[in-house]
Amino acid sequence: MTIQRMDNVLIVVDDLDAVVAFFVELGMEPEGRSPVEGRWVERIIALDDVRQEVAMLRTPDGHGRIELAKFHAPEAVGGVPRDAPTNTLGIRRIMFAVDDLDDTVARLRAHGAELVGEIVQYENIYRLCYVRGPEGIVVGLAEQLG
Repeated sequence: MTIQRMDNVLIVVDDLDAVVAFFVELGMEPEGRSPVEGRWVERIIALDDVRQEVAMLRTPDGHGRIELAKFHAPEAVGGVPRDAPTNTLGIRRIMFAVDDLDDTVARLRAHGAELVGEIVQYENIYRLCYVRGPEGIVVGLAEQLG
């Protein structure tokens, strides 16, 4: 076997508190938050004088994690526009299974989330949608039917 599991996905953010609150509202559980700096991190990410704050969140089943990083130094570099369309090259979204799609969308809207398109039904299997949350982060939501 080559890999054991997917450990986490990193998202670099500007407003760490807002993004943490968004993912906690979605149902993720905070694992910890701490400063990260020093030669070891500079060597692995190939940047000098790194100072960042990192928050780790996990899915309720404990199998999936998101690492959120706020860079204090060097300053984060803007990449793709926050409202980039779904066909933009690169990682476009993270998909989560949810119990109640309508309730989840309503709760996330309180944190600034907006539907990217519409809530749709795929056959009799799923109800699906994409929402754009803080800092343009796109999250897919899937409610299994039946």
